[in-house]
Amino acid sequence: MTRISFKRHRFPPEVIQHAVWLYARFTLSFRDVEDLLAERGIDVSNETVRRWFLKFGQQIAANLRRSRPRASARWHLDEMVIRIRGRRYWLWRAVDDEGEVLDFLVQPRRYARSARRLLRKLLKKQGFAPKRIVTDKLKSYAVAIREERLSAVHDQGLRTNNRAENSHQPVRRRERKQQRFKSAGSAQRFLSIHAAVYNAFYVQRHLLSRRAFKDFRADAFAVWNQSWLAA
Repeated sequence: MTRISFKRHRFPPEVIQHAVWLYARFTLSFRDVEDLLAERGIDVSNETVRRWFLKFGQQIAANLRRSRPRASARWHLDEMVIRIRGRRYWLWRAVDDEGEVLDFLVQPRRYARSARRLLRKLLKKQGFAPKRIVTDKLKSYAVAIREERLSAVHDQGLRTNNRAENSHQPVRRRERKQQRFKSAGSAQRFLSIHAAVYNAFYVQRHLLSRRAFKDFRADAFAVWNQSWLAA
């Protein structure tokens, strides 16, 4: 993991770490984080929290991604519409069959070229080809799979892509809280950080006993703290 430098910062790394975690982990605004820190006697402005998130978010996300195990070979692809400054954009998303966010792409159009860009990005990032790809009935996916010459089984059955569709819910909540994203670049940047933190703490809790869940949560916080090793 890459060590993170906190030089020339007035606040200790623990405060910065906690502020970034609050904003990335929960559906909070920068002012909400400011109030939560103020309740603990820490006087920090919402603009400072925003700068911390922009500066350290990408570094912590990269460290978290390096610590993740290899994704499964079953990928779920889906797209959702988001509005940025009155224009309609498409957020293309890929998750595996356990709900792990693999990657996403913000594109202005919903066509085969965008689907192919997502597939290329996935193949390069994951380093292997999937055995099964699950999508909805959008024809762009079939075109992209064919053009990339993938041998994966393409499943378009009824309700088979609920895994990807459910993964849009956290993004919808953040979009409402932020009163929509301000630009395609800022949406891509924020969602890359959000996805890394989401993956680190996501678990299908209803499948675990209380003891197993406590062990998982302890491991998740250990990984989170390890990713903040100071230089």
